[in-house]
Amino acid sequence: MKLLSAVQSRELDRLSRDKYGIASYALMTRAGECVAESIARRWPDQIRDGVIVLAGKGNNGGDAMVAARRLSREGASVRVVLLARAAELKGDARRAYDEWAGVGGVTIEAAAESQLAPIGGAGVIIDAIFGIGLNAEIGGIARQAIELINHAGTRVAAVDIASGVNADSGAIMGAAVAADLTVTFGAAKFGHVSYPGAACCGELEVADIGFAPAAFAELGPLGWLIEEQEARDLIRPRKPNTHKGTYGHPLIIAGSSGKAGAAILASRGALRMGAGLVTAAIPESALPIVAAGQPELMTEPMAEMHGHFDADRTIERLAAIAAKVSAFVIGPGIGVSRDTRAIVEWLISNSEPHNHPMVIDADALNVLSQLGPDRLRSRTGATVLTPHPGEMSRLLASSIEEINADRISAARRLAAISGACVLLKGNRSVIANAAGEVCINSSGNPGMGTPGMGDVLSGMLGALMGQGYSPFEALKLGVFLHGYAADRVAASYGPFGYIAGDLIDELPRAIASLLQ
Repeated sequence: MKLLSAVQSRELDRLSRDKYGIASYALMTRAGECVAESIARRWPDQIRDGVIVLAGKGNNGGDAMVAARRLSREGASVRVVLLARAAELKGDARRAYDEWAGVGGVTIEAAAESQLAPIGGAGVIIDAIFGIGLNAEIGGIARQAIELINHAGTRVAAVDIASGVNADSGAIMGAAVAADLTVTFGAAKFGHVSYPGAACCGELEVADIGFAPAAFAELGPLGWLIEEQEARDLIRPRKPNTHKGTYGHPLIIAGSSGKAGAAILASRGALRMGAGLVTAAIPESALPIVAAGQPELMTEPMAEMHGHFDADRTIERLAAIAAKVSAFVIGPGIGVSRDTRAIVEWLISNSEPHNHPMVIDADALNVLSQLGPDRLRSRTGATVLTPHPGEMSRLLASSIEEINADRISAARRLAAISGACVLLKGNRSVIANAAGEVCINSSGNPGMGTPGMGDVLSGMLGALMGQGYSPFEALKLGVFLHGYAADRVAASYGPFGYIAGDLIDELPRAIASLLQ
């Protein structure tokens, strides 16, 4: 599903009007009619109890007044509560108001909270207070209206986006309407699918109101919500005349004393993602645990000191085997020390592994935050970074609160600094590349908040990149499959209590299900 920013949405409207000759009021009329049709289709019984429209003075309010006129024509009792003076309305919004008034439509101009009393007692409320342009915290009568809507105990339909949700980030601008339905126009917006705003949108319907199709190509990189079809299109069929050497050989550099499990989980994730060969490079004391944990796995014991990698001898061994593998995964369970810093620094700057695609995860990300993510620009090989918000905060020298306030901008910023493809993990994980493209993942569930889930994903990504997937493709497919498999496990086991190993075992069935 396509995703637009607020700027792109406004540009789509401008291009359709100025370049392609589509009248702006024709777009407003169709938008309002789509809102009315969607409400009437879903809630025919409720609209018989009356409809109240909460309208702002912008075009969002104009859309809603068109919807009011359409619903009134179909027999519904409709009242418009305008959070402005009618004299303030301009352009298309003024025309919509005049046409509503021209058919005898009732409008209450509400300048104070006491004038919001008519909000109660209806079967449906239409929220058209703010549209996609909101970028400041809400206060005053608009906030009071939002609170009244949320306590009305009735069906709520939002026009374009729930008032109070930032269209670009999904942030709540002080308060937001909790809608049951959102009807948006042309394409979904990032705020519709990004939490916390996604929780306010209810069911999302994207209505075609007649924007010029050619205009979409002029908007720059579009965002995408990764759903089943997008993931399905990325899965490459396997030809009969292939063998294990055809499907890549990731090297998983992972583990330390007490964290051998991280190496096992990452390696098993790579195997279940279809890698032809997988080798785990691990501290030598972890060898018995890792080898026993997965007999199909190859192992390379590395010199260690006190249960952790010894940098000089590990680097020497990695240089000797680098030509035999097709991708690197570095980070799960390695710890942060002078030695791991030296290993990460060698991997991103030495000539031998320079062209290998690489996944940098977990402790290696914390090391990278010390080195500076801009160091990755010296690499010629493809690079993927997979931080959670805490790791991202260290990489960008920002607080976790700042990261979570605008996850899309954070992912884009790290991609721009590093030149790498970035995955910011979390509910609705964000994928960004240095070209400014952004995808939001739709799969996954809260039960994934257990140890080792990220290790599994890093191995999956290493397998995909080792098979020749580009970093952006690997992230889109790998992240979706990771969450999709977890959704299938949750449906079978229950909403929580399952573990990373359960997800790994489900991967082949998840892939098969996706291909059906």
